[in-house]
Amino acid sequence: MASITQPSLTRGVCKTANSSKSELNCIHQKSFVSSTVPKLVLKNSPSNFNRNFQAQIPKSTLVEVVHDSTIESNGNQKDRILKVGIICGGPSAERGISLNSARSVLDHIQGDDLHVSCYYIDTNLNAYAISTAQMYSNTPADFDFKLESLAQGFQSLPEFAEHLASAVDIVFPVIHGRFGEDGGIQELLEKANVPFVGTSSNECRQAFDKYDASLELKRQGFVTVPSFLVEGGRFNKAELMKWFETNQINSESGKVVVKPARAGSSIGVTVAYGVEDSLEKAEGIISEGIDDRVLVEVFLDGGSEFTSIVLDVGSGFYCHPVAFLPTEVELQFHESANGGEKDAIFNYRRKYLPTQQVAYHTPPRFPTDVIEMIREGASLLFKRFGLRDFARIDGWFLPSSHLSSSAENDNKFGRSKSGTIIFTDINLISGMEQTSFLFQQASKVGFSHSNILRTIIQRACLRFPALSSCNSASNALPRQLKSPENTDVFSEGRGIRKVFVMFGGETSERQVSLMSGRMCGLTCKLSMMTDLSRCYRLFWLQLEVTPCMLAPTNEYLSELNKDKESKTVWTLPYSLVLRHTTEEVLDACLEAIEPARAALTSQLRNQVITDLMEGLSTPSCFTGFDISDVHPTKYSLEQWIKLAKEVEATVFIAVHGGIGEDGTLQRLLEAGGVPYTGPGVIASRTCMDKVATSLAVENLENLGVLTIHKDVRSKEELINMPINGIWHDLTTKLNCETLCVKPGQDGCSTGVARLCCPEDLAFYANALRNCFPRIPSNSFSKAHGVIEMPNPPPEQLIFEPFIETDPIIFSSKSTKANSNGLLWEGRSRWVEITVGVVGKHGEMHSLSPSVTVKESGDILSLEEKFQGGTGINLTPPPSSIISEEALGKCKRSIEIIANTLGLEGFSRIDAFVNVDNGEVLIIEVNTVPGMTPSTVLIHQALVEEPPMYPQHFFRTLLDLASERSNN
Repeated sequence: MASITQPSLTRGVCKTANSSKSELNCIHQKSFVSSTVPKLVLKNSPSNFNRNFQAQIPKSTLVEVVHDSTIESNGNQKDRILKVGIICGGPSAERGISLNSARSVLDHIQGDDLHVSCYYIDTNLNAYAISTAQMYSNTPADFDFKLESLAQGFQSLPEFAEHLASAVDIVFPVIHGRFGEDGGIQELLEKANVPFVGTSSNECRQAFDKYDASLELKRQGFVTVPSFLVEGGRFNKAELMKWFETNQINSESGKVVVKPARAGSSIGVTVAYGVEDSLEKAEGIISEGIDDRVLVEVFLDGGSEFTSIVLDVGSGFYCHPVAFLPTEVELQFHESANGGEKDAIFNYRRKYLPTQQVAYHTPPRFPTDVIEMIREGASLLFKRFGLRDFARIDGWFLPSSHLSSSAENDNKFGRSKSGTIIFTDINLISGMEQTSFLFQQASKVGFSHSNILRTIIQRACLRFPALSSCNSASNALPRQLKSPENTDVFSEGRGIRKVFVMFGGETSERQVSLMSGRMCGLTCKLSMMTDLSRCYRLFWLQLEVTPCMLAPTNEYLSELNKDKESKTVWTLPYSLVLRHTTEEVLDACLEAIEPARAALTSQLRNQVITDLMEGLSTPSCFTGFDISDVHPTKYSLEQWIKLAKEVEATVFIAVHGGIGEDGTLQRLLEAGGVPYTGPGVIASRTCMDKVATSLAVENLENLGVLTIHKDVRSKEELINMPINGIWHDLTTKLNCETLCVKPGQDGCSTGVARLCCPEDLAFYANALRNCFPRIPSNSFSKAHGVIEMPNPPPEQLIFEPFIETDPIIFSSKSTKANSNGLLWEGRSRWVEITVGVVGKHGEMHSLSPSVTVKESGDILSLEEKFQGGTGINLTPPPSSIISEEALGKCKRSIEIIANTLGLEGFSRIDAFVNVDNGEVLIIEVNTVPGMTPSTVLIHQALVEEPPMYPQHFFRTLLDLASERSNN
């Protein structure tokens, strides 16, 4: 299990005696491939850190633990293991994104040559050493209330810095916004002489403050956006009025951008109209405590936003910045938009949540001279601001200048024949989630996640002579094949196991499916072995993972053709999997095979690679790029299944809803003789139909399994019959006052809503009639989040009594909270849970349930369930809420449900549990559960004894699929 590393424990490596270097370094242009094989080192395993972490290390990994700071290499030369400390969290509203970024860094840098320790800063700037398991939490709130019992706290930040000075070689700060990018954490580390990745404190302070940075940009000769600073309680209306007039903006209705000067790139950014509205928005930002310095800027109408990653490839303190291919940010509006939507900006939601309201183009669809000038300007800015290692620089391209032209402006950097380039924001610690701009742009020029992160760390180490012996930080990276076009992706290779990860589809959960498929692919790529108990005699098979997208059917095809099985599947290169939506992936596929666009991209890519190699050739540790520039390939579904059979691939199904869960895809794969993950045809079909699921388990009441009464109505009845009569009939039959409505056959969150009155039912029926893609938040009488709707609308709707539960809230200040800080009234003795089941047919094992904590309304939205940084899951349920005895009974009931339904491989069961007696009231079963970075199944696997880290967990699911096919 490559991911298991604990603070103060150093990993060993495992290798077979007769495996050749060529076998271990094989990588294909189109696939995610595990590139290293651990070597077994038998050493003692002392633990001189907090004993709380010892229990979280699987017993089978203890043989791997080494205390020495060096390992013998094949050449009898000792290479020092680099000890990296990742720090995440912080006081800003972006701390949830910080946790996601840190988890991504952890996943992709750790290895036998690099030891990772994890640290967390809470909102009050208290520092903690945390386990790697806590890094896989959905949000900081998932473990904030456990910090005192599970983490090692420090009395003060200086004590924390003193610990870092002795415990790690170098720190990788992954704190976004305040304290992470404003020089706070950097100054702390500098005072303690702790090496760290990134820009120094003084330069961070200047670049982070948007107003100060704008002034410096202007002094450095760059075109800037005119801005006005509002500070503290000083609201000088007359001066702001004068600024509006100077910039020829209507003082009553002129459009401007209002944003905090020191709060990251997304938090608090809004549009205002006129002087009064601007001051009101600025006052709101200040009163909310986001920042006491607020900028009012000219709104750049008609411009295109871009962002550029800059990598420093110099040696030591010599700065040699190289900008990657920039990304154009295109805001899209597929539905009728009101004025507010037309004025929309690239805000926090659009940046971090999967939405069709934004699309990305790398390289941008700008003239070539503009792209070259963006790269040149970003590199120049990086150097003049004294930045280090890497940064993200945002800006705008205006085809025709919207700024006042003057002799002074005309001489500034950014003016070109094609338009004006303006740099607006400097991000000292770029987001590092799986699909972040850092990884998107790095993949375009040949870097995998691991390669770019390790290159950044290695670059930082070059500034510190004491770390020069840590020259193995990049040695484990694979080299790109010199002639990838001559290599057969599906060639037989010793020790290679092929996996096709399929995601996408046509349902409203297709974006979650993309997230699941990406998580499966990248995690399987990191998986090294399948059975630690056998590693002394056999290295685990490497995985060659090919991402595959089931493309949506053309919307203009007839319903008859849609039902046919002749669908399209694309096999994808690494870079295209890092897009945010399936539509964006499909557009990128078509763009990649368009000759002119492909030729331009290749030309620009080669230029960036040339620029990079000029600097990277100096440090001998750089092993080269590990991603090739290849095109996606299109197959019919039938051709794709035939291909999977020919290359003996196992299919990891990550298609949520539709043919991925109703048994169709499973039937086709079985007919083609292709092994796949998850339950078989019959179980999938049964669980997709929520009524059939209830009927299958309705005889289990004596075993502690209960079902919810249901009433099925057709869409036509809801649309055409009197709503008041339907409401009265439903509430009478179901003996309830509040209803829960859900599609008869669809995913676990799509179209699910709480209805409290006939007016709510009427609104829902109207959404069906007009094929709403989503129901906006708070459209019903009781508060709720955005509800994604099935497309096309379902023919059958299920109505159930809405089960009322008491909310669970975490509050460290309330006197009514229990010892863990949890507030729960407990009047209703039922709580909602979700729990994963894993195993063979008839032998399913229940993982530890998670208690779901809702943040917007009574029903979890898609975002709360699957998007990292939102939603709270308590895993396992706190003993103050449910006793160990009741929890044990609950898990046994879950296993009974799973085996009765014929589940195998893995699935997720949603239910209510009675905290007193452990009885289970089943809601539904998901045979293709979400496997995103925030999925509760990962949390649950981590609390197993011994814990299963993500790489081991995903590998186990593949093993179960293979074992079933061999029986």
